[in-house]
Amino acid sequence: MNEGTGFKRRDDAGQRSGFNRGGDSGQRGGWTRGDEAQDRRRGGEGARAGGGSADRRAARPEEPDLPDEVQAADLETEVRRDLLSLDKSNAETVARHLVMAARLIDDDPRLALAHARAARQRAGRIAVVRETAGVTAYHAGEWAEALSELRTARRMSGGSGLLAVMADCERGLGRPERAIELGRGDEARALRGDEATELRIVVAGARMDLGQYDQAVVTLQTSELDPSRTGSAAARLFYAYADALVAAGRTAEGLTWFLNAASADLDGETDAEERAEELTGGTDL
Repeated sequence: MNEGTGFKRRDDAGQRSGFNRGGDSGQRGGWTRGDEAQDRRRGGEGARAGGGSADRRAARPEEPDLPDEVQAADLETEVRRDLLSLDKSNAETVARHLVMAARLIDDDPRLALAHARAARQRAGRIAVVRETAGVTAYHAGEWAEALSELRTARRMSGGSGLLAVMADCERGLGRPERAIELGRGDEARALRGDEATELRIVVAGARMDLGQYDQAVVTLQTSELDPSRTGSAAARLFYAYADALVAAGRTAEGLTWFLNAASADLDGETDAEERAEELTGGTDL
């Protein structure tokens, strides 16, 4: 998981945050992984030479259908390289399932998860496959499964990528204290840029889960709170800060930051403008 990649909020999960399949890391068929692990060979399930029969067995009946037009070549080259230790036929099927998981994750996360699980069943010793399964489970609201898969992927490949997603899974499991604890660790302190911001947002959300609204406000107070900034990361930060301010009873300040979030939100990811209208009673802003 690239250390510079943020993630997009899950609109259907309140404060929960989702995976951003972009970022300055570049896209790899919808999934990113750590720079420090890019040249590391993952252990696959069966070597190319003399691989076990498990890699060559027919598709399991429970696997979702793969459309004919979906090809392994649709997956980014660097991810496909991680599948080279698999039998060729199995590697192709795994790649196609990963492509489908990436394509479906926003519109049909349950079906995307079925594809990710199929890939995991075939290639569970490959870090990017486990990471994909974790991210997809997260989008499908399967918090425990997501957390388990992401922990496994991190043990395989190292790095602190997706720490914010893991913290948000803890919130989804009703354990905000654990989310806060993740935000205090050495790995959290090493984060920079959008990843650090996303973790702040999750930790602030955990504080709000506990009714600690003033602490949530403080958590989000960073140099990144610059109203001249625009873009997805800025909009999400401004929105979270506005939400915390309102919860803390600082409504006028919250309105200002909802307006800042609306101005920064070039892609319409948040409902910041609507929240601002609610606070003003629908009068002209």
